[in-house]
Amino acid sequence: MGRKKILVLLGPNLNLIGVREKGVYGDETSESINMQIIENAKKLNCDCDIFQSNHEGDLIDRIHAARTVYNGAVINAGALTHYSYALRDAIASVRIPFVEVHMSNIYAREEFRHHSVIAPVCAGQIAGFGKNSYFLALAALQDLM
Repeated sequence: MGRKKILVLLGPNLNLIGVREKGVYGDETSESINMQIIENAKKLNCDCDIFQSNHEGDLIDRIHAARTVYNGAVINAGALTHYSYALRDAIASVRIPFVEVHMSNIYAREEFRHHSVIAPVCAGQIAGFGKNSYFLALAALQDLM
């Protein structure tokens, strides 16, 4: 059996980590965190691709394509987490495990962030550990793939 392949999907505004809301997300850049995610996946003997888009349809297209390429996925859908039924339906339509991730503790923030429409179709959710949330999700996927 070959190496497992993991897709990491990042939604709107996550390209500005390290620039936006430093009090919430810190000042480490998204590029630096992405490199660490890839390195962490390598340590788990997995190949990892990262895709970020500020456009819901692009994320949905990537989820659809993932079904024949990846063994599992990590998704930080950003604000789409809270209202995108289209994203929820896309995740439900593919037969690979997804782990929902948030760098911040969404339950300690504004009330609208307390509900995730994608959580019911994901294997689990990891929130509040900064960039380590991604590393925890990669480890969780190991057991699901």
